[in-house]
Amino acid sequence: MDAESLLSDLDYLSAVGITLSTEQKASLQGSLVLLKSKEKFHSIVFWGKISGIAGQYFIVQGRGKDPMKERKNLYSYDCRKWAQLPVLDATEQEKALKVHSRFMGDAAYEAEYVEPPVKEEKGDPINVVVREENRLAAIVNVIDETVFVVPRAAYVKTAQESVQKNGSFGGLSRAKAGLLSSYLHFREPVLLQNKTLLQRSNLDKSIDFMDSIDEDVPNGCWSLQMVRGGDTAVLKSLWWPGYVFFHMPGTKKYGGLYWGTGQQNRDLPFML
Repeated sequence: MDAESLLSDLDYLSAVGITLSTEQKASLQGSLVLLKSKEKFHSIVFWGKISGIAGQYFIVQGRGKDPMKERKNLYSYDCRKWAQLPVLDATEQEKALKVHSRFMGDAAYEAEYVEPPVKEEKGDPINVVVREENRLAAIVNVIDETVFVVPRAAYVKTAQESVQKNGSFGGLSRAKAGLLSSYLHFREPVLLQNKTLLQRSNLDKSIDFMDSIDEDVPNGCWSLQMVRGGDTAVLKSLWWPGYVFFHMPGTKKYGGLYWGTGQQNRDLPFML
């Protein structure tokens, strides 16, 4: 959710329980302006909040000129002081995701899991320690890749292969706002290359360069509703409960954030 319109955009999500205190709003407004200037971000977005047992993490994402390639995630306990989340390699990411317990709310806290010995080798199971700051970075990465979306045509890919906001985007129509195919994963495409040449021929290369969420599995992992008399589309992830996105058809107003415990609904395939 764009920091510049954060306070007004939050009003659209208050009905689903996403609110900030007056003190938190004031702290965010001031600290994000300073953070953007200090880190020389092209833009900054309020990513959301992950709640722990004893504390909570507020997350923001700083972006460069190409928001698809240039991202930096930061966290705070109080919306005032921000620290960068570590950039994990593939091995660190894999280890961090093997811990499934609730977050504590303390970045220095260390959780453990048991790594069984390799089948071909003899030995005892190994206790692996994972720092919560690494877990937080890993979960933010996964949620960002899995559920953060934008409306179709909100971004364009230039001839130089860079991604930019589409200045001529005026919003989806009411009819299209009610279709899952109108929302795209804001990440590098994963499924696009699997499409046939015939399927690709129907796509506009400048705006259809991301994966549509209507292809996500399992079928039914998204909930899309038109509320306020059809004036607002509200999209929710059932895979990652807590991610909510809104869009006002016919306008440039849209935004999404995550507001949860950082736990995936692993029972979803059995619930559908």
